[in-house]
Amino acid sequence: MTYCDFCIYAYSYTNITWANIFYDPEGRGINPTWLKKNKKYLYIEPIQIEGRSIAKNWWGKAWCNNLESYSDYSNRIGRGRSYVKNGFVIDLKIHEGIIESLVQGSGSVPYKCKIKLSLLKKAKWEDIKKLTESKFDSLQTLLKGKSPKDLQEIFSSKGKGIFPAPKDIHFECSCPDWALMCKHIAATLYAIGAKLDSKPELLFKLLGVNMDELISSSLEVHKSSILEKAANVKSDRIIELSNNPLGKLFSIDFKS
Repeated sequence: MTYCDFCIYAYSYTNITWANIFYDPEGRGINPTWLKKNKKYLYIEPIQIEGRSIAKNWWGKAWCNNLESYSDYSNRIGRGRSYVKNGFVIDLKIHEGIIESLVQGSGSVPYKCKIKLSLLKKAKWEDIKKLTESKFDSLQTLLKGKSPKDLQEIFSSKGKGIFPAPKDIHFECSCPDWALMCKHIAATLYAIGAKLDSKPELLFKLLGVNMDELISSSLEVHKSSILEKAANVKSDRIIELSNNPLGKLFSIDFKS
């Protein structure tokens, strides 16, 4: 049994956290001293890649493809592929405008990475809302975790979509590598793509915008036609579009 296998086994059959058994890809064992000094990492969220691809769904692929499309990153970001695939990103936290990670390097103590992302500008977000106003059916599909092609084109449009350019991304790492982008940062950037595979809503959180607004804006445009259709349908339940919050209307908890 490898050390990684032991971590998975212990995590599955006990109540202790990953940090209690500290994931060390080189098998050098536990580092309790580091953990005591860094208590905020007691509940870490490791990135585990299954199969050969870092991302399998459109959101994750679009994130990775966007980064790789810029010449600023094309010669550097590839350094992080093997790191994220081999499970070296042992923690990844996504907040509004900030990504924090722990990446295991060659030493016994993981490196701390911090990436700051410029929030989506209000004017650009308003443009995106206008472009999606007529796509009510596609937006409903979006809420189900899918990615309709017409929305893909809007979201991934270079310079006009929601994916960041290099000028929007600023990063720092505790490692001694003075390169513009070290492999720990590169691995973290790829790890974000892997995370978006299962939780695409985190991208909107990261950019400081509310996906709810896309639906609300579209509802305002289509409200009359929706109510007209509803009036022709016999039902015991009357939906008050103008008074119900979107979350209640679709039974969706946007905070989770």
